[in-house]
Amino acid sequence: MEVLERAFDKIDWDQVWTALWHIVLILLVAWIAMQAAKFALGRLESVLIRRGEAAGEVPTESRKRAETLARLLEQGVLILLWVMAVLVILLEIGVEIAPLIAGAGVVGLAVGFGAQNLVKDVISGFFMILENQIRVGDVVVVNGTGGLVEMINFRTLMLRDLSGTVHIIPNGSIETLANMTYVWSAYVLDVGVAYKENTDRVVEIMRAVSAELRRDERFGPNMLEDIEVFGVDKFDDSAVVIKARIKTLPIKQWEVGREYRRRLKQAFDREGIEIPFPHRSIYFGEASKPILAEVRAGQPAANA
Repeated sequence: MEVLERAFDKIDWDQVWTALWHIVLILLVAWIAMQAAKFALGRLESVLIRRGEAAGEVPTESRKRAETLARLLEQGVLILLWVMAVLVILLEIGVEIAPLIAGAGVVGLAVGFGAQNLVKDVISGFFMILENQIRVGDVVVVNGTGGLVEMINFRTLMLRDLSGTVHIIPNGSIETLANMTYVWSAYVLDVGVAYKENTDRVVEIMRAVSAELRRDERFGPNMLEDIEVFGVDKFDDSAVVIKARIKTLPIKQWEVGREYRRRLKQAFDREGIEIPFPHRSIYFGEASKPILAEVRAGQPAANA
């Protein structure tokens, strides 16, 4: 007990309380700086959205790009502020931070050699974001895996597919990236009709259905222009295939495309346009002998 009392007597409590007050002040300043950074990034996001809309971009596209940049900048700023606050606190309690910084540099160099995949992920993610290749809210196909982009970090990309499964892909491993909702989207149709149908008449019906859909209050605003009918694309075994495309706002192509198919089927039924099912015709040739059938009383027909 006497040893503890002597140790407590040697403590300069004024200096301790001063250090604690300084630490609280440093944390308070760091918290204020973080709130200010979040406010500034929120304003920056609004400015980017307005500039994108003024430049003629689709509002949803401007918002996705601005939100992605704001989130990544917020992550970087918060990490930087926390590191600075910790270093200042260590300096306040008497810890020499110069050796720590030098040691961190050496450790960082060693980690850089040992964690090349991590460095590759960060660099790839940085350039992917800098070049605006992908944004939160896009529908993409990465290395053959498709889904909605829910989160983008400097190291990983998070996708959620139609079944709800989340795929986390390191940025450095991305070899192929297909963005299906960049600026605008498209729904491609292969419409098969019977060989006996007049293809010009079929195209007229397709255009009429598109014009009707574009006047719809719900689906019309999502269509950027009338349907593009490219014409007869191929001759299948049982159908003549006419290829067309509908340009829509990003990520609206499936909603518009399904409704167009529904209305097109109804229009074909009204106009008597046949949508054939696969079938096969057998031709024996002109030189083949005729097939005779004989029907006997009480017995089924049999080939002679």
